[in-house]
Amino acid sequence: MKSYFCYAFRMQINVEEVLAAARVLKDEMNALHFDAPVAYTYNPLDYAWAGHEAYIRRYGATTKRVLFLGMNPGPFGMAQTGVPFGEVAAVTEWLHIREKVGAPAACHPKRPVQGFDCPRSEVSGRRLWGLFEELYGTAENFFRECYVVNYCPLIWMSESGANITPAQLPAEQVQQVDADCRAHLKRLIELMQPEVLVGVGGYALKQLEAVAAMLPERKFVFGTLLHPSPASPMANKCWPDKPREQLKALGIPGCSPA
Repeated sequence: MKSYFCYAFRMQINVEEVLAAARVLKDEMNALHFDAPVAYTYNPLDYAWAGHEAYIRRYGATTKRVLFLGMNPGPFGMAQTGVPFGEVAAVTEWLHIREKVGAPAACHPKRPVQGFDCPRSEVSGRRLWGLFEELYGTAENFFRECYVVNYCPLIWMSESGANITPAQLPAEQVQQVDADCRAHLKRLIELMQPEVLVGVGGYALKQLEAVAAMLPERKFVFGTLLHPSPASPMANKCWPDKPREQLKALGIPGCSPA
């Protein structure tokens, strides 16, 4: 495996402020109620807080050059580990995080939360973290200049257990979700001071642009990364070549191989 050196100096930030922002979002999301078609709502910031806290403490204590934004958790990733795009193998073997995980108050029988014992692999997380491992070698190298967060921490499911995306929620229910999630994202950007904002998929990019408009004094470079979902024919055909090209065009990684 190649080793990489990142030359840009990154400042320490108060990680307790990052954690406080996540706790506020956790509580705000717990206070929301969702009507049909939503039958089940999981908030991994609540029942999988230990994994999320470990992720922030280990990798979120410095300013970053690049912020990657996902949409919301997948059923076999962050829903299980509390880590964005948190495929179990990637989280334990590359990020070196393994924590106790509880369970939502109500679980769909087809979508159990088994924590780090989950036998299913989340393709999106495996692809994304695998690409970063290819480009950076170690998680420490990656997080010297980058950070990954999800816009919304909630997972919604129908009575059948089918996934419901934020874009599929009724407009009146989306308004409060957006208000809370944008406030959290704005706070994270203020703390981490990224220069490059990358949406993992078009929905995430739109949210980054909306929050950046709330920070008119800051100048950002925007980019998009092909979403690694197996539901995307483009990702199934072009991963990892296409996203590798997209990152290269943004100057990512900003590190030099040894």
